[in-house]
Amino acid sequence: MFAWHAFDLRRHTHASQSWVAGLHNAHAAGDHDMGAGLLGDLAYQAAWRRDHTNAANILNCALTRVRNPAARCLLQLRLARTLAARGGRSERRAVLRALSAAEHHLNAAGAERPAWCAWVSEADVAVDSGQALLDLGDTGRAHQLITEGECLLPSARDKTRGVFLAYRAASYLDLKEPEPAAAAATRSLLLARRIGAPRCVALVDDLLPRFQPYARARGVPELLQLAAA
Repeated sequence: MFAWHAFDLRRHTHASQSWVAGLHNAHAAGDHDMGAGLLGDLAYQAAWRRDHTNAANILNCALTRVRNPAARCLLQLRLARTLAARGGRSERRAVLRALSAAEHHLNAAGAERPAWCAWVSEADVAVDSGQALLDLGDTGRAHQLITEGECLLPSARDKTRGVFLAYRAASYLDLKEPEPAAAAATRSLLLARRIGAPRCVALVDDLLPRFQPYARARGVPELLQLAAA
């Protein structure tokens, strides 16, 4: 929990130090699933910082150690995302293979799951698949999956909802539909500020330059004003 809090505050050195310490403890205890989960967190951090080659290497290592189907699902989703972001269409076959594996492992997952991936669900598979497809250029299918995933998400996962809404805004921008994009980004930003989720705020901030060409579209001036407040 401390590591993720540090990550959300962009204290990446503290976050990685905490995850590495946990990794050593998991290794000493022989807990391979926990170790794989911590490797997955380090990979997520690397991908967030756009070091996708390192992220992919870490995830491939983690996948050699983990056995629980829910854990394998989450790691395959992260691998698909980072491969798509790294290579786009040149990684298409590997991305689709990872997405197919994630769906297969989720279908095989039972109630017994490590705590760090107990929450993974059809909503996560849909949205992460959609985000990967965005990077592959399949914007229509990507938007459909992201929208479906956000609708499937339970109300208890508001931080994830904020992230999903930011992804939905990006998918609308890829479709050159600024009005629904602004609505989704505004919802994401308001939610992120209400619950204190700086990672969601950062996602919306990164989208703001893409709204500039649509400064007169409905909802865009209000979004830009809200972001500047």
